[in-house]
Amino acid sequence: MSANTIIDTAPLGALIRYTDGSPKPPARFTKKLAAWERSNGVGRLVKKEPPRPFPTWTAPASFTLHEGNFSSEGLILVTIMRSHSADSQLVFEVIEEPKVGQVRVLLDFGGSTELLHLATSVTAAELWIAKEGYRNARLEIVGNELDRAGEADIAA
Repeated sequence: MSANTIIDTAPLGALIRYTDGSPKPPARFTKKLAAWERSNGVGRLVKKEPPRPFPTWTAPASFTLHEGNFSSEGLILVTIMRSHSADSQLVFEVIEEPKVGQVRVLLDFGGSTELLHLATSVTAAELWIAKEGYRNARLEIVGNELDRAGEADIAA
């Protein structure tokens, strides 16, 4: 599927695989392997952004994947995030959606929403917020957004 399809249909928290279609080079070719890994990987969808107008051009819609953390002794040193624009030539695939009942920890800012954490329960999400110190985070139970959309359809 295209990047536009991910932006339009994939829910925050989904695992997304992306590829350029080329075969993975052998590990002994470290530079070729590093280049291949920049265009082939998996990440959790944490942010979607609409097109952004600037005085001289308009940035296309985009989305951001969280690909992982590098940590030492329980302290996260580096977080790997990769953004893809709607006009990306890569091929994307949703390989896993969040399960009904999981809880998204979300932060709203700058007109967009970012997924901070995907927890197994409300209790786990509240503990994570207390530990990490996000005061403005909000919780969203996976599956409830479908109920709200259904209620809107019934009311109409």
